[in-house]
Amino acid sequence: MSRQFTPKVVTANDLLEGDVVWLTADDAWTRDMARAELIEDEAHAQLRLLHAESQPEIVVGAYLADAKAGPNGPEPTHFREDFRTRGPSNYAHGKQADAQYV
Repeated sequence: MSRQFTPKVVTANDLLEGDVVWLTADDAWTRDMARAELIEDEAHAQLRLLHAESQPEIVVGAYLADAKAGPNGPEPTHFREDFRTRGPSNYAHGKQADAQYV
């Protein structure tokens, strides 16, 4: 018996800057997970992942990550993805330089 599909977002790393990015419904890449496209259909999720993987000049390491609908957009359901929304952990730069993330 197969498992029920859970909502996903497409995530990757920006090729040039290394930042975590998420794919939006209008085919843009955002550094804000809340703006990502929340995908609730397994076939559509696979198509979106293929689309992301076809952009090696923009992103690397694309994959589907579990997510859930939140009041402001998709939210992570796993600690790894929650950690990735906060940016690099070695020192305060990028997202961590903003007061809301510190």
